[in-house]
Amino acid sequence: MFINQKVYCAEWKLSICIYQNKAYLQVKGTIMSLKSPEQKSGHLVLPGERLGVIEEFIPDSGTFEKNGVIYSKIVGRALLDLQNRRVSVYPVVEGVVVPKVGTVVIGQIGNAQSDNVLVRIFRIGKKKLSGNFGGILHVSDVSDRYVDQISDAVKPGDIVKAKVISDKNQVFHLSTNDKGLGIVYAFCSRCSTLLAEEHYDLKCPKCGNVERRKLAPDYGKEEI
Repeated sequence: MFINQKVYCAEWKLSICIYQNKAYLQVKGTIMSLKSPEQKSGHLVLPGERLGVIEEFIPDSGTFEKNGVIYSKIVGRALLDLQNRRVSVYPVVEGVVVPKVGTVVIGQIGNAQSDNVLVRIFRIGKKKLSGNFGGILHVSDVSDRYVDQISDAVKPGDIVKAKVISDKNQVFHLSTNDKGLGIVYAFCSRCSTLLAEEHYDLKCPKCGNVERRKLAPDYGKEEI
């Protein structure tokens, strides 16, 4: 009998149970033993998730290697060929979308520093995501005009339309340096009210505060 340690995932129709300090995966009545964290054959993995090291495995399709460590490149299922010492990842969900270089994404501005902000990506193209990916927007990629501090163009809480310009090391670097990109919704830094576009500025209809952003041409019109 399994002891009382069990997790069920309705989305994937699977359950994980612990028996005599070993983990087992049950999918549609079939029970399979789960290996150690470095050997996740059959496990669902996300981009950037560690799979093993090159001393143990040869990286194959759906993976990449950095500093001797093998990571997943895609959302999928990790497969380990112990006989040939190869590790690969194959997509298991049709239609899974991951940000790629050149794609336009929608996200919310998060923590800000003087020269960059974090962006929580929740839409890729026209496809809304059930989860989210993290991106970085650097001050040098905001506009073709000089921007002293990134807070002059975007602020935490704003909704931004940006383009992925790099995914090096599984970090999604974003840019709004395009006429079609920029902030699509902005909120007053004083009272958090949605700002209304007024000529080249944004004005708060509640407190009258005037602010500036790097705006997209469809500010206030983008469907979220």
